[in-house]
Amino acid sequence: MEQMTARQIDPSIFKAYDIRGTYPDEIDEDVCYRIARAFVSSLGCKTVVVGHDMRETADTLVEATVRGITDQGADVVPIGLTSTPMYYYAVNLLKGDAGVMVTASHNPPAYNGYKMTGPEAIPSITFVSNDDLWQKASAGQFPSPDRKGSVQPKENVLDRYIEAVLENAGVANFGDLKIAVDAGNGMGGLILPKLFERVGNEPIKLFWEIDGRFPNHEANPLKLETLRWLQDAAVKEKADIGVAFDGDGDRVGFVDEKGETISGDLITALIARRMLRKKPGAKILYDIRSSWVVPEEIKAAGGIAVPCRVGHGLIKRQMRAEGGYFAGELSSHYYFSTFYYTDNGDLAFLNMVKLLLDEAKPLSELVAPLKRYFHTPEINSEVRDVGAKLAELKTIYAGGKMSELDGLTVEFDDWWFNVRPSQTEPLLRLNLEAKTKELMEEKTEELLRIIRS
Repeated sequence: MEQMTARQIDPSIFKAYDIRGTYPDEIDEDVCYRIARAFVSSLGCKTVVVGHDMRETADTLVEATVRGITDQGADVVPIGLTSTPMYYYAVNLLKGDAGVMVTASHNPPAYNGYKMTGPEAIPSITFVSNDDLWQKASAGQFPSPDRKGSVQPKENVLDRYIEAVLENAGVANFGDLKIAVDAGNGMGGLILPKLFERVGNEPIKLFWEIDGRFPNHEANPLKLETLRWLQDAAVKEKADIGVAFDGDGDRVGFVDEKGETISGDLITALIARRMLRKKPGAKILYDIRSSWVVPEEIKAAGGIAVPCRVGHGLIKRQMRAEGGYFAGELSSHYYFSTFYYTDNGDLAFLNMVKLLLDEAKPLSELVAPLKRYFHTPEINSEVRDVGAKLAELKTIYAGGKMSELDGLTVEFDDWWFNVRPSQTEPLLRLNLEAKTKELMEEKTEELLRIIRS
């Protein structure tokens, strides 16, 4: 047993599924070294695929991570600069026992962290909890390995990845579609040039230069203010569709030819309909914050609609356990069982392209019939006692159809709401939908008054 000096690592960087913190006050080289050793010793893995995004702290944190992995006796298979979907693909392609991606996804430049997996890109929390990793990394006590691991030659998987996603989506070309794409200075800048070159299409490019400082806007399509450049370009250039990727490429947002944003749950419904043509009767998972439209459209297309909890680690686990074919989240994560049960912004984009080619209609026309209810954005409220507040809501709304799959969902004939606790803060997150705008506004005001009292 090897004993490092114990260090109290900030527990707040260990999120529900990933690890993220600001450099160097919350996460630094020593923290990464410790987490890497704790990870390898917990999983007992022999080969670890390691990649990273474009953040300015990537090189130094990768070096510490590789040191930790090899000091704990595992070999490293480096893939270098990568998007998260390509990293998931590489873990499978290269048959790694595990994977470590140094990334903080869409977080601002000061952040960095990890997305970690076991074999087949299964989320690491299936094998070891982030709380266990925190405790082991802080204690600094690691089993002595039989040998020191080695660093294998770097693998270039980009071309193979491009071929794999195009084949999976059944896309050979983009026809004469005009497509505006905002890469947000993130990892789309690595993937997209190869992808568009392969299909022979010339896109309208916004912020394709890879730059971990995110000099133009935060690479987070969930924040509507980050989409204004894309909306303007879609209208000005008469694009058929606008696409915005997040920093590490696993999430993707869309706007139509009029520059109107399309919520993630409606995209889930559109892609689900297309997926069900390939596999009639399949199970499609949707997160519990999604509009009524999503299960209605899945059922109308002959599929089985299955609600699921929020969060990629939980959704991937449920997909595997229940045989889910496709899944979508309101947060613009889309999951494909046909691509290793992983979330993949490129595949979501390609499926939307195929949908436009097949339907030969403007995107706004495809979306219009889905806009039949009125949905709030997610609204956060700070509360003193989360458990007590949830119990109060259960009592007040006892007349509705109730579910505690994720937080509290209560459904009535003409409206519903979900309230979920934050994993890291004393917050309740409210989502609400109604059949009329007036009822949505009335019930939102009513719920917030109760939650915040």
